[in-house]
Amino acid sequence: MENLLTRLRQVNPLRWQLGLIALAVLLPLPLGNYYRSVLWRTGLYIMLGLSLNIIVGYAGLFQLGHAAFYALGAYTAALLNLYLDVPLLLTLPASIIVAALFGYLITRPILHLQGDYLCIVTIAFGEVVRLVLVNNLFGITGGANGLSGIDRPALFGLDWRQPIYHYYLMLIFLVITIFIVQRLEHSRLGRAWMYVREDEVAAEAMGVDTTRVKLLAFVLGSGWAGLVGALYAGKITVISPDMSKFMESVIMFCIVVLGGTGSIPGIFVGTLGMITLPELFRPLKAWRDAWLGFAMVTMMILRPEGLWPSRRVRLEMRGAKEVSLPTPAMDD
Repeated sequence: MENLLTRLRQVNPLRWQLGLIALAVLLPLPLGNYYRSVLWRTGLYIMLGLSLNIIVGYAGLFQLGHAAFYALGAYTAALLNLYLDVPLLLTLPASIIVAALFGYLITRPILHLQGDYLCIVTIAFGEVVRLVLVNNLFGITGGANGLSGIDRPALFGLDWRQPIYHYYLMLIFLVITIFIVQRLEHSRLGRAWMYVREDEVAAEAMGVDTTRVKLLAFVLGSGWAGLVGALYAGKITVISPDMSKFMESVIMFCIVVLGGTGSIPGIFVGTLGMITLPELFRPLKAWRDAWLGFAMVTMMILRPEGLWPSRRVRLEMRGAKEVSLPTPAMDD
């Protein structure tokens, strides 16, 4: 496994990135609508995993309420579309802002918490959001039945009832997401997140504003989850409070941890195992919760850093003696 990852890292980044984009563009063309929908769902969860990776993988903060921001983005888009007749694509900025705002409001008072305590608060927030939606806040959220009749995106006069158009819309935002996350990872802010993750006390002693850095991680990750929620609402046209249930947050968390904390390729691998394979093998879907638990236990014993972790995380988990670091052409 390590030899395979080493060889992959030595490939020129531009080559494999262009190759993956070309594959993603051509892959749905020979497939039926069901498999196109599976690819669309996979892309959404990759974006959700990347948004959560900012919080968990880069900043090292426990977040088990991420589905709440996903649901807030979807409900924002649905409410603006249904009650104010705003075209769905124009609701995307509002979904990002609302989810990011709630990310700020919930995390600003609790940033002094660490580890399990922070995790518990995020779980509680997710449940609060779900219960508020179930109880039909101000009579506009539809209660347990949710909201239906949401308009599909309209652009260039295309028939957006076809899954392939939603797939390509998702793909555009996925490429943008990967580009932004890569830039963040190698930016000054990204390095500050790494310092906070590895040793918050040392980072603060070196002049890093740890409160601001952690808050930015939550705000950016939450806002991007809101965007994904709006894209979901545009295709499905029906949303419900189940979007924010705890198991959804657990699946997103497992995508990050099983795939490889702090690693963009790891998110792809984690999503393939947690979302794509259960969809392709329908009989296994009923056993997904059992598979999830088995996978978590196995990975924590055999490979606690994940299937495709970043080099920094692998060094932290296994130590410098167990990790050979060639001169790579790319940084995952």
